[in-house]
Amino acid sequence: MRPIFVVNNFGQFNHLIHRSLRDMDILVTIIPNTTPPNEVAGGCRGIILGGGPTIERSGNCAQYLDLGLPVLGICLGLHIIATKFGGEVRQGLSGGYGPIDVEISEHNDILAGYPKTIRVWASHADEVSKVPRNFSLLASSHICNAEAIALPNKHIYGVQWHPEVSHTEDGQRLFSNFNAITLDK
Repeated sequence: MRPIFVVNNFGQFNHLIHRSLRDMDILVTIIPNTTPPNEVAGGCRGIILGGGPTIERSGNCAQYLDLGLPVLGICLGLHIIATKFGGEVRQGLSGGYGPIDVEISEHNDILAGYPKTIRVWASHADEVSKVPRNFSLLASSHICNAEAIALPNKHIYGVQWHPEVSHTEDGQRLFSNFNAITLDK
């Protein structure tokens, strides 16, 4: 079985994503965001775009979205997805990391099994201000309309929060759901 690739975008939690999956006995490899798309395409069964400081340092991540593989974007990964497909990202009104209650409006495959409201740990220094056309809005909060979005027919998902940190309620469920998606595709 091929691994899930975690793309390192220089964020402080990218190695925690890798460790979380490994601790769940999910085959996973962390790769630099400069890895050529052709090496990514044949080497994995799904991609997690990790967080990072700026979209300008996201390397080849936008190209990975054209490979036909399931993708989960976390924080900056969400922003890469949104901008690639015509959405917009702006500076958030509430920056810095902290807890936030997220209201789930659509419990599709990536958010299956969660209650209507979950407490997560997120940074809102930047956030999606315009959801791309054809994407579903899955979750929002009182400070950010687009906490989670999806393009389900292409198995592309993005969340503003960090499921890999212990402060996020049941973050492993998101990874487990993504793993199941990669196995079904």
